[in-house]
Amino acid sequence: MTEMLFRRDAYLRDAPAVVRDHTDEGGIILDASLFYPTGGGQPGDSGRIEWDGGALSIATAIKGQGDDIILIPSEPRAMPPKGAQVTQHLDWDRRFGHMRVHTALHLLSVVLPFGVTGGSIGAARGRLDFNMENAPEDRDAIEEALNAHVAADLVVSEDWISDADLAANPELVKTMSVQPPRGAGDIRLIRIGGPKIAVDLQPCGGTHVARTGEIGGLRIGKIEKKGRMNRRVYLHLDT
Repeated sequence: MTEMLFRRDAYLRDAPAVVRDHTDEGGIILDASLFYPTGGGQPGDSGRIEWDGGALSIATAIKGQGDDIILIPSEPRAMPPKGAQVTQHLDWDRRFGHMRVHTALHLLSVVLPFGVTGGSIGAARGRLDFNMENAPEDRDAIEEALNAHVAADLVVSEDWISDADLAANPELVKTMSVQPPRGAGDIRLIRIGGPKIAVDLQPCGGTHVARTGEIGGLRIGKIEKKGRMNRRVYLHLDT
């Protein structure tokens, strides 16, 4: 398996690793990855790896078999050999944008308490699809509530829950189209706010900021009708 360095520390920008394997399609599997693999609406990280005598730009990362993470080069070039020591360098500005937007979307799911049917995360904006018949009428009130949570500078932390505990608390799962993985051990939760009174608590495997104050100003963008019971709400970073 690939050690998930991004899970241990989402703020880690550079790290060593050893090349474990190559894929038939030209991907690289390291023993430890800074690069978050595409999943849960969050894009895979990009960046660069360097080794003695070479360097390679990484376009994205994807999930492989089991807990493997596969790095996808930006272009076909010579790859580091198996067993080579490499240094990973993350495209930090892009990753940090994903962290800010992802955490902001959790807040959006608090301000609009409807079932989530889909979502997408970018470095400057994101969106959630809600099981909502009518578009919200007061955009200013939504923005005000979102930015109040940002201004409160709430702690963002992780917790873990068993399959059985999650089954006993189904309200924790807000996403209607994608369910958290079960049967592989404890499930990761992201908590916004303190341990006694959390603003939000839901299963999530993505990367997040440590405090909501790091998100910066937020602005509601387009609200689109995507079906009789589906509204798509775009959220933009304002700073």
